[in-house]
Amino acid sequence: MSDSDARKHLVILCGGKSAEHEVSFQSSSAILRHLDPKKYQISALGIQKDGFLYPPETTQRELNLDGSQEVDFPEGRHWVPALMEMRPAAEVVFPVLHGPFGEDGTVQGTLEVLNLPYVGSGVWGSAVGMNKVHCKKILLQEGLPVVSFLSLVRSDWEDRREAFLRRLATELSYPVFVKPASLGSSIGINKSTNGAELVEHVEIAFRYDDQVLIEQGIDAREIEVSVLGNDDPRVSVAGEIIPSREFYSYEAKYLDQESQLLIPATLSQEEMGQVQNLALGTFRALKLEGMARIDLLMDRGTGQFWVSEPNTIPGFTEFSMYPRLWEASGLGYSELLDTLIELGLERQRQRSRFSVDR
Repeated sequence: MSDSDARKHLVILCGGKSAEHEVSFQSSSAILRHLDPKKYQISALGIQKDGFLYPPETTQRELNLDGSQEVDFPEGRHWVPALMEMRPAAEVVFPVLHGPFGEDGTVQGTLEVLNLPYVGSGVWGSAVGMNKVHCKKILLQEGLPVVSFLSLVRSDWEDRREAFLRRLATELSYPVFVKPASLGSSIGINKSTNGAELVEHVEIAFRYDDQVLIEQGIDAREIEVSVLGNDDPRVSVAGEIIPSREFYSYEAKYLDQESQLLIPATLSQEEMGQVQNLALGTFRALKLEGMARIDLLMDRGTGQFWVSEPNTIPGFTEFSMYPRLWEASGLGYSELLDTLIELGLERQRQRSRFSVDR
């Protein structure tokens, strides 16, 4: 790359230390295909699950690019020094790292220390948005509707299992959903219809996290809304997921590609307004920035809406709901990326005004 190049140097972080590693490459590949090469010099850092970089040829292969994209694949032992030593210097970073060590505030904190603008929520919003348990507690405090839930940490399960199961029997009823507290892409999530399944599914969830969420199952439609912005966010039309399996599992999202995405969702004008307002309320309550996909549930029997969870780095594949909802709302994929990058730069400009003196 030439130092005199007027294009902004954008760095994509992909892969990462997470069970959502492979999904990250799928999202990053789609983003790279839609970035305007006239506006950006583009580098991609493929991060292995140990935090060190893949060789450039491996990153290129994992991204499955067709060769027409002008992308640089820097070498280096670890992604942080590789990012710091880039020439020309990185001007904005797009962390396309789903799940822990990417979506949970850790990478965002590193970028804050390096004083680098980046796309998406800051440290606080990322951390809270990633943890399903603390997220729900804040939403309840803010008066937003969430279905009944319980949580437990590993020591509760190992030392006080019977007491917890008795409590669950009085507060929830089967079926319930068992989820790792801080993971996305439906990894480690299972539906339990009895006590034996619950025990098995809690053990599975603890493979991925030290905290587990157990959520009341309801017969619900799955509604999603995309949010975009910083201090003055806007919302897309709502979409609906028709899962190819019993619920929207990892396999239904990324493997069989038979799930249906209905855009817009079949909702009345009043219902559309309700879910959009709930999505905005969730975005603001959790102090999210840049982007988020807000997942909601609509009880088939009562029509009641419940906030399920936010996704602060939502999927960006060609068939992912976040960009498709914005496309249906009049904002194309490339324009969406430009907007997200500008929002990251805008936040950096605002924060640069803060005083560090007494």
